[in-house]
Amino acid sequence: MKDSIISVLEGALLSKGEGEKTIKVKELRKLVFLSLQKDENEKSSKKEYKKAIQTLEKEGQLNLDSDGLISMKSGKKDKKKSKKRKRKEEENEESSKKHNKQDSTTEPEDHKGDDDDGEDAEEEQEASPSNDKAKNTPCKGNPQGVTRLFVGNLPFAVDETSLKTFMPGVTHIKWITDKETGKFYGSAFVEMETSSHAADAVAKAGSQLMGRQIKINFAPARPGDVWPPPNNKRTTTGGAEGGGGQAGGSGVKAMSAKPDDCRKLFIGNLSYEIDDDAITKFFASVDAEIKAVRWLHHKDSGDFKGCGFVEFWKPEDCSKGATLNGKSLLGRPIRIDWSD
Repeated sequence: MKDSIISVLEGALLSKGEGEKTIKVKELRKLVFLSLQKDENEKSSKKEYKKAIQTLEKEGQLNLDSDGLISMKSGKKDKKKSKKRKRKEEENEESSKKHNKQDSTTEPEDHKGDDDDGEDAEEEQEASPSNDKAKNTPCKGNPQGVTRLFVGNLPFAVDETSLKTFMPGVTHIKWITDKETGKFYGSAFVEMETSSHAADAVAKAGSQLMGRQIKINFAPARPGDVWPPPNNKRTTTGGAEGGGGQAGGSGVKAMSAKPDDCRKLFIGNLSYEIDDDAITKFFASVDAEIKAVRWLHHKDSGDFKGCGFVEFWKPEDCSKGATLNGKSLLGRPIRIDWSD
């Protein structure tokens, strides 16, 4: 829940006006629960949220004052780093301006009027890719030229194709998932091709995607963050490993080595609507007969983790069940792996 709190807090503060750097703890809880598809009135969820807030405060990632207002905590080191970066950028700009002046005033006579060289230079300029400054140029609806966005309240059935169709110009997607279970939280960070693409996307905030009102906010990366993800192919990241795909898992994750005489499977990325009857019918579709099911729950809250183990009567049935890895169950791609 900590990751979700930070991402939602960033998005909420960015959506507020200038000077407003705080949000009420209850208001943030409502947004977080909406993002996680949790019931706001559940006591166990409230306890989990409270514990996560206390932990984040101890870790120095956020600040909670006596009035119940939460704000992001930015360290002094980050401020110093940003100041140094600004100085370096200013020095580089000044030096480049000086060089440009020298080049224009001290052009050798032999090269004056050389049309071929001029054409080559123009071709080189056209062939070179646009730099970060061009990408992050301030524009209408995006005065800071931000290209990183937070997208929330996404449907669980969303995938790379549907999100890119809804938001043209997306180059990277990072689905926000539970590190342990791979459960999709219904939100993501995306990188846009240009600042104007980002402005167009934010303008669509509140529009519906698969029957849900989508939240979209500017979310510039914090100092020290590696963004966009280090990926030369500019594909989707997050959840399972692989090249792009459904939220909570980019494609079908490869299974580990199969143990001898294996009769048990790990099952993850499950819907909260799952029960013994639904999982039995799911594996029965490939004639795999289940012997027992064990669901995993959080020790503190008792909440379902979205994963569990299935035991079969025969190794043959276990092998049949494994063929369902990545198949949809109650609207989610199920994650399957061998287990001892």
